[in-house]
Amino acid sequence: MEAVIYICHGSRLDEAKKESYALIDLVKKEVPVAIQETCFLELQEPDLHATVQQVIKKGATKIYVMPILLLTAGHAKKDIPTMIKKEENNYPDVEFVYGRAIEVDERMIGVLVERVNQATNDIEEMEILLVGRGSSDLSAVHDTEELATLLRRHFPGNAIEKCFLAASEPKFEPLLQAKVAQGKSLLVLPYLLFTGLLDKGIKEFIQSLALQTGQQVLLADYLGHHHHVVDILADRVKEAREGASQHATMVEGSS
Repeated sequence: MEAVIYICHGSRLDEAKKESYALIDLVKKEVPVAIQETCFLELQEPDLHATVQQVIKKGATKIYVMPILLLTAGHAKKDIPTMIKKEENNYPDVEFVYGRAIEVDERMIGVLVERVNQATNDIEEMEILLVGRGSSDLSAVHDTEELATLLRRHFPGNAIEKCFLAASEPKFEPLLQAKVAQGKSLLVLPYLLFTGLLDKGIKEFIQSLALQTGQQVLLADYLGHHHHVVDILADRVKEAREGASQHATMVEGSS
């Protein structure tokens, strides 16, 4: 019997926890598998080990582990495969299949375009800062630049730059501070799935800025439960079930 385990990052904030479950509930409706459960990498329960035990008790003999992550970096390449390997050792008679993260997908650009248009009707005179979580994995940095490149096609008249909250350059806060000092107006576009400490930190930093008369720094909404996000995650499960996504392809590399 098949089971799907969705492994989210996890958060200390109750609001973010609720958003994780709400997103996965939407995905579950699009996935024709009887056993579907949610777990977390860190900061909240249940973890993967407890969830594997749970689905096996329900009769699962083949488990698809799906990373609910925007990009393929250290968590996807190293941490989750290590966890899966432990479960394979614990349950040698159970087959584990590892899916892939959202990664660069044109539909995610559609979400970003919508978030820009929701934030302002007057984007023409503004620069756009695409803000990623950040990673020491260069592939995640390159993927963020690819997202920025795709976004430029929709806003060819706007300067669009990527920046990061941690682990990668350029850093969000000093870059935004420098542009504000130059008198520029900007739209901050977070590439984050849910609310959380990072999202709240962005809001607090923007609120602390001393702006000139007529200058604006706007903040777009995070990605959230957009139907494109739901569709992509459901497609990732379909890929894994059809054999297009294999555990081995994700193991190489580290954070």
